[in-house]
Amino acid sequence: MKNKKGFSIIVGIAILCILLGMYYYIALPAINIHCKGFWYSILFLGLMLTLFFGILRLRHVDIFKGHQKDQIDPKQLKLAFDSKMFKVTLSITIIIGAIYLIGSILSSPIVNSKKYRELISIQESNFTDDIKQISYNEIPSLDKDSAVLLGTRKMGNMVEYVSQFEVSDDYTQINYKDTPVRVSPLEYGNIYKWFTNHRSGIPAYIRINMATQNVECVKLQEGLKYTKSDHFGRNIYRYLRFNYPTYIFDELSFEIDDNGTPYWICPVKDYTIGLFGGETISNVVIVNAITGEHTDYKTKDVPNWVDHVFSANLLIKYYDYYGTLKNGYINSLFSQKGCLQTTDGYNYIALNDDVWVYTGVTSVGQDASNVGFVLMNQRTAETKYYSIAGAEEHSAMQSAEGKVQQMKYTATFPLLLNIAGEPTYFIALKDGAGLVKQYAMVNISKYTIVAIGDNITSCEKSYRDLLRSNNITNQASPSDTQKEGIIKKISEAVIDGNSHYYILFEDDAAIYDVTVGEHVGIIRYNVGDKLKVTYIQGETVNTVTDIIQE
Repeated sequence: MKNKKGFSIIVGIAILCILLGMYYYIALPAINIHCKGFWYSILFLGLMLTLFFGILRLRHVDIFKGHQKDQIDPKQLKLAFDSKMFKVTLSITIIIGAIYLIGSILSSPIVNSKKYRELISIQESNFTDDIKQISYNEIPSLDKDSAVLLGTRKMGNMVEYVSQFEVSDDYTQINYKDTPVRVSPLEYGNIYKWFTNHRSGIPAYIRINMATQNVECVKLQEGLKYTKSDHFGRNIYRYLRFNYPTYIFDELSFEIDDNGTPYWICPVKDYTIGLFGGETISNVVIVNAITGEHTDYKTKDVPNWVDHVFSANLLIKYYDYYGTLKNGYINSLFSQKGCLQTTDGYNYIALNDDVWVYTGVTSVGQDASNVGFVLMNQRTAETKYYSIAGAEEHSAMQSAEGKVQQMKYTATFPLLLNIAGEPTYFIALKDGAGLVKQYAMVNISKYTIVAIGDNITSCEKSYRDLLRSNNITNQASPSDTQKEGIIKKISEAVIDGNSHYYILFEDDAAIYDVTVGEHVGIIRYNVGDKLKVTYIQGETVNTVTDIIQE
């Protein structure tokens, strides 16, 4: 009898070990006391062992003793769960559950409001000193949804790939050679397509220039072997877990270095307040998506080309702690005196070769105005606050939509720009198909000042004119730069349905772009004619803003 019982115990424990192993392989919890998944695994094991010893005891007790078979003897049922192992495993499971609950409470802002406020330090800065006016080739005129649409359309034209692969929804925004781009790998269409293609890997990734809207499918000499859509040991999450069993990873980001080589950026969480509180990033594991080569960096040692160390959600959470807990946790729930929080939404801005998260700051009451805004560096977590009162982003979006309400365009979440020294919301306006049709600039302090344009150049010109007419700025319009010369060459092209004339002057190597719809008088000019224009200087092409008739 004892041998039979011992064999049952061995078999039962073996089955539990198999189940636990399967859970670990699928759920991939970190073996770390700060990982909630680790505690769930221990609780699961404790409950299974308790249930096992209870069932094992039931096999040797007649719970219907002295009763009919449809009635249970309470004394016999109590005896069934009176085994020593059942009591031990149940007690241990309860203790573990109690530690988890107590640890969660002691790690929360309820008892640690001051520590949560100090997770970041806020530096008050001057807007015009920090944010200079950027050139048009640095302004991301698309949001993620538009990038996804362009990427999907590009994929539809890639005949050799479209039947086997899809575009992942990563679309990470990075700075690539001082240009805002979004990058996203292809992924296997389904499990069968993975089976037929996984030997050679994923052959390309999508790169979208967020300023010019140019979409490239970057083909690789050797395919991506470590991705989110792979299976078994090459799945990037499983690959990381088996190489770093104790690390708790935050959101993974797909990025490329300056040579276009694809990597996974894998921030490692650490907890500085109790068991589960005070989340921060202590390390970053960088994995070559092609070879699987991986390197573990301290946060301060991460290479400069890496943009995503601290996720936007984590940075925004930091500021919300800072803004809402300044007078304690109880105040944040009830009177909410002096409480501030970030607005609903965020965008990205490129500064000094880093990507910064931008979002507004408003009162917890959520009125239609901001008291300022913050910029948060995704590589270093440096946070700057700018005390500029003005319109809340969604109010500015509604104001821009109201200017073109007959078109029923939808505004994207604003991007923060410096135009003529004025903090300005830059907004793309999209049609029902998700295509960007026009642009808007809205003054943050006076959001009734709204300029609309078919392109960024005309939008800015109209906006500066509005600023001057409303006595907000006396800065000269960018169109004050003049050029006069003899036309050496003139060429016509149609871009996005708009006719353009490109002009070369005899004494100038620069190219001048004239939008015919805005300056129809250009059709009167031919090679050899004298022409005088005003323009905005670009990196490769100067945009003509007016033709001066003499």
